[in-house]
Amino acid sequence: MDLHLRDLRFFETVARLGHLGRAAEAVGRSQPALTKCIQRLEELVGSPLFERAGRGIRLTRVGEVLLARCSLLRSASDELVREVRDFAEGAAGQVTLGSGPIAAEHLVPELCRAVLAEAPRVRIDVVVGPSAELRAQLRQGRLDLLVGLAVDGDPGLESHGLVEDVVVVAAARTHPVFRRRKLEQRTLLDYGWALPSAHIPSRQWLDLAFSARGLPTPEVRLESGSIALLPRMVARTELLTFVSRHTLALERGAALREVALPATTLRRMLGVTHRRTGYLSPATQRVLGLLRERSEELYGHVVPSDTHAPRRRR
Repeated sequence: MDLHLRDLRFFETVARLGHLGRAAEAVGRSQPALTKCIQRLEELVGSPLFERAGRGIRLTRVGEVLLARCSLLRSASDELVREVRDFAEGAAGQVTLGSGPIAAEHLVPELCRAVLAEAPRVRIDVVVGPSAELRAQLRQGRLDLLVGLAVDGDPGLESHGLVEDVVVVAAARTHPVFRRRKLEQRTLLDYGWALPSAHIPSRQWLDLAFSARGLPTPEVRLESGSIALLPRMVARTELLTFVSRHTLALERGAALREVALPATTLRRMLGVTHRRTGYLSPATQRVLGLLRERSEELYGHVVPSDTHAPRRRR
């Protein structure tokens, strides 16, 4: 025979009140129905659960053991229902979040902190890597969400803008470029550069910004696959670099200064991307909604991109 939680609930009521008639009234069932419930349980455990006690009934030793276990079973059942309900409502679950290096540095930590404050039972696993690799993982379903460069032109993916990222030329505050009377794009070619690897989109955009105007591409003296390392690597050199304004705003960027030139200023959108037709768990949907809501609170409204800047390669 199967053990039914409803029978246990009726059993607990009979045990608490010590009277079948009063228990039947308390649970809204007939007395014969409760009698059959007790009989089913007694048949299941192979022993009487109650004995006569004056005008009422009381638990046998077997009944006392069952009653003690009932509270554990009921508690486990309630916990199960709560966990499933929390999952269905997006208040619990696991979300695998991919992030490009720029977003991982200045956007993801704040957004994750805000999400965990709103949904503390949601677990977020963050995977950091190159954008192209992360997009492939997202298409394969190995990632739930991707925070990084917004995607367009991909029918399988959908992006929602979070914040504008402005990437600029920067150098140590003592760099001689800041002593030049007239600063032009051509002037920047007089110095060596520390740049991201050639496969990174910001590097590709910068090379295009020079070649599109008939100029040589920057002379790379130092190259790194880690964008986060660049500010520290050029802080005490006479190299130029190309970094996000968000990075310059961080404490470690205090030693650097922006070389302000519209022609070498890249404006692009950072966003959260998901599969257009893939399954989004309730927790993923909740995190997606919270990311969009909290990014506006943390960073304000997204500023439209500068249409006069060279287009970024996809």
